[in-house]
Amino acid sequence: MTHHFAVIDLGSNSARMTIWEIEQEVVKPIKRLKEMVRLSEDMGPDRVLQPAAMDRTLKALQGFKTELNKYADIDLKAVATAAVRQAKNQKEFLKRVKNEAELIINVIPGTREAEYDFLGVINTLPIQNALIMDTGGASTELILVQNRKLQHLVSIPFGSVNLSERFLNPDVISAPEYFALSTFIHETFNSIWWLRRAQNLPIIALGGSNRTLAKIERRKEKMADFEAIHGYRMPTKQANAIFKEILGADLATRESIPGLSKFRADIIVGGLMPVISMIRYLDSDRLTFSQFGLREGALYDHLNTRAVTQREH
Repeated sequence: MTHHFAVIDLGSNSARMTIWEIEQEVVKPIKRLKEMVRLSEDMGPDRVLQPAAMDRTLKALQGFKTELNKYADIDLKAVATAAVRQAKNQKEFLKRVKNEAELIINVIPGTREAEYDFLGVINTLPIQNALIMDTGGASTELILVQNRKLQHLVSIPFGSVNLSERFLNPDVISAPEYFALSTFIHETFNSIWWLRRAQNLPIIALGGSNRTLAKIERRKEKMADFEAIHGYRMPTKQANAIFKEILGADLATRESIPGLSKFRADIIVGGLMPVISMIRYLDSDRLTFSQFGLREGALYDHLNTRAVTQREH
């Protein structure tokens, strides 16, 4: 008996949807959609979703709904993360989503997002001890894994979009801007009491900004499928070298770097600062990249729930 399961992940920078076909024990992805919506753009200190950002996002969600309608037997889990979580006009936006895109979206706490990240990583990568770091548009999730078990987690309310808007010029970045952002991130890490326990552990990097490092490196090495980065490992020396190149470039130069999406060029420095800072903070010697996070974590959660239900029947 075949059925389908879909996850919509409405983030601060992108909206993504994956659809899987599930037949007994066999699970295969059959559709992946991504739209760069930048929902958290110009939210500012008032934390208000702006009309243009909401309109872009609704258009993307309407496209997702059209795709979902092609499947008769489908379960959907639609979640929203930091931008909607922080928004003062959250209710108004979710009402529009329900009316205009015919979708009901659940706003999940950062801790739930981190749990899904953990499930997505632990079920697809052979890690024992590591720090999982998912840098999004408006939040960063940190998960300490020891002996393949989730030990500690936290969701920090900063990411590529809000750090860039708060601290950085989108074109040429000055030394004072860089210093102010670097100090802010370091102070935040200092406030997480358990983070020192991750000293010297590898970092498992998730999120579009972090994955950009792997894509740039794989393009440089002329690897055939530069997008296939799941499980790809990079010494932190290489990560630092790529970041140095990005940091020293103006916007036009960043837009022309192979492997770096033009849409991300204005927020990539802010997006990479958390992971580059974390490398130093933990004295970590390597990054391992994961393409699987929240959406796949929600899939494993769904499969576990189904297995339990079937056993009970």
